Amino acid sequence: MKGIIFDLDGVIVSTDKLHYAAWKKMADDESIYFDEQINNRLRGVSRMASLEIILEKANKTYTDEEKLALAEKKNNLYRELLKELTPADRLPGVTKTLDELKARGFKLAIGSSSKNTPQILKYIGFDGFFDAVSDGNNITHSKPDPEVFLKASEMLGLSPEDCYIVEDSTAGIEAGLAGGFSTIGIGDAALYERTLYKIRSFDEILGIVK
Repeated sequence: MKGIIFDLDGVIVSTDKLHYAAWKKMADDESIYFDEQINNRLRGVSRMASLEIILEKANKTYTDEEKLALAEKKNNLYRELLKELTPADRLPGVTKTLDELKARGFKLAIGSSSKNTPQILKYIGFDGFFDAVSDGNNITHSKPDPEVFLKASEMLGLSPEDCYIVEDSTAGIEAGLAGGFSTIGIGDAALYERTLYKIRSFDEILGIVK
């Protein structure tokens, strides 16, 4: 194995609360019911697909133009909240583990459905750190489609069989499996029966990858 591809949100940094706050504000302004349970369904899902899930509770039908406006409103709210992120928001064990993986010679990449990935990486001090970044800006299908991981491995110059993916969502694990990757799950993904390697803390990756 030569490469490791990481999901961003929930693996490297947690922006769950920021996503929730932005979606909640958008939903409240539209008088659409939204709670943590609905929010959990949005994990690893693209912005427009997330909006469709939220609109299941709407009392009116929205045109495509209105949907785009709502998605843009949510994203603008979220981007403002992102400015509060700093390197201190990296999740526990991330910095030392990534440095050790680089020292071992692994190629490292990000595979995230978020179009805000470049900004997030900059705010948390990882701008330019990863060998490749595949995100919502260069894919057309969100997870569980494997496109984001396949593009990441291609950018690394590696085949899926030579890469691990590290995910916290079941949709991400399914994407990894569909693409032919070995899967490492943390958080919710560590409870998923189809996850190959299950970890409780980020630094446990060092005991798995070879």
